[in-house]
Amino acid sequence: MKCFERCEKDSTPCADKGCRYWLNHNGSMCCTILAAKSGSMTLQEIGDIFGVTRMRICQIEKKIIRKMTDHIHP
Repeated sequence: MKCFERCEKDSTPCADKGCRYWLNHNGSMCCTILAAKSGSMTLQEIGDIFGVTRMRICQIEKKIIRKMTDHIHP
């Protein structure tokens, strides 16, 4: 069982700081996987989790969409 599965099952924050999904944010139980499963979020909410502005999240989002589009339609 992966650590995020255990945390989700037990409803406890993740304590494995070595996990690649771990982040220092109590509102998401310290796990990006669990934060993503919680449903849609605003750019501001995502920025708050990662400690960056909503504009930075918007820039990252646009870059990801562009990369995906370029990969699908080369």
